[in-house]
Amino acid sequence: MEKQYVSAQISSPETIPITKVRYCLYARKSTEQDEKQALSIDSQIKEMLQIAKRDELEVVDIKKESHSAKDSGQRPIFKKLLEDVRNGRYSGILTWAPDRLSRNAGDLGSVVDLMDQQSLIEIRTYGQQFRNSPNEKFLLMILCSQAKLENDNKSINVKRGLRTQVEMGLWPARPPTGYLKEKRTDRKCQVIIDPERAPVIRKMFERVAYEKWSGRKLYHWLTLDLKFKTEVGDKHLTLSNIYLILQNHFYYGVFEYPRKSGNWYTGKHEPIITKELFDMVQNQIKSQFVRSEGKEFAFTKLMICGLCGSGITADERIKKQQNGNIHRYVYYGCTKVRNASCKCGYITEGDLIRQFEKMLDTINLDETGIKKKIRAEAERFKKFQSIATGTKETIEVHDIDIRNYAKYILRIGGDIEKRELLSCIQSKIVLKEKVISIEKRV
Repeated sequence: MEKQYVSAQISSPETIPITKVRYCLYARKSTEQDEKQALSIDSQIKEMLQIAKRDELEVVDIKKESHSAKDSGQRPIFKKLLEDVRNGRYSGILTWAPDRLSRNAGDLGSVVDLMDQQSLIEIRTYGQQFRNSPNEKFLLMILCSQAKLENDNKSINVKRGLRTQVEMGLWPARPPTGYLKEKRTDRKCQVIIDPERAPVIRKMFERVAYEKWSGRKLYHWLTLDLKFKTEVGDKHLTLSNIYLILQNHFYYGVFEYPRKSGNWYTGKHEPIITKELFDMVQNQIKSQFVRSEGKEFAFTKLMICGLCGSGITADERIKKQQNGNIHRYVYYGCTKVRNASCKCGYITEGDLIRQFEKMLDTINLDETGIKKKIRAEAERFKKFQSIATGTKETIEVHDIDIRNYAKYILRIGGDIEKRELLSCIQSKIVLKEKVISIEKRV
């Protein structure tokens, strides 16, 4: 009967004879660019099993891995392989080439240490074998170090090539929406205008610059009206994608590479817009966001639109009169996330507060959750009053006191106090056609 050379598992390390070398076949397919044409994992296993059969080597395990060996300690299967060698499960490694085991000094050191400790007796490759002798270990280290040198040189060469490309005005990565990669081999790394999407990109800039469109209005126009999708992935643009496009210098002919490096280049590609149009869009974007940057409002994130179910946002307007007086106005309205044409309208913060005060007269305080929270505050306030007036009467806080104290917070409290007060209401606050109402949560 022919001898079986490959077995699935060994029951325990103690069954391994000390004088017998048992091997783990380790096959790795690198993800590195220069090794795409290397032997596949299945081919490596097939070739090495033939060697095992020819030389009557006993293979205990077959381990497969697809991680790069460039960085130390990043391969879970390889780490388990070394652990099994330390535990005595096997004392030999069968692999296609030395660089399958290591392309970095850390993993190479771990392998050599195991050989020094005589835990690892032999490493066999397709054309060589390495045992615990100075010359063979030295050769192993040279071969693995050569693989590391190739990796390091490749990184330098890639960076040099990218630097040369950008200095020639060629974009080295995937082009932004509105451009396509040139497929001609004699024009490698060049990009061309996407005839289908470039006109839409130009209109996006024009509508922001000349018609003062917001990013959200562009989003609804692109998604609902045009059904616009990207060339890569065939996906709709998100709101963040839209703002990235509007702030991308590539569209008027220049680019920064790498990003945030401060290195700017003039591209060979055809611009979709002019520098003047780009600058107009940046000014418009800044004017849209300057009012809300770092700004919190009292009643945002507490209400929903009663018409479309979107959230409620706030906007601030500062008006300066000729006599020098400055007035601040805050308006609340629908974000129109779910319906771009929602007719919810806007309501001033003053009108909203007056409606909240009336609402406090009608709701059951026990059900809202407000009562427990502000009773302590109302008691503290009355105690302060009694001390200030010199009276020593017993402090009693009634529902009417709680309601009045809540109204007091709504009128002159800070934004945080107002928000904390209304967040106690265990019901949905709905704003519909400038009127608020309470809906119990399901």
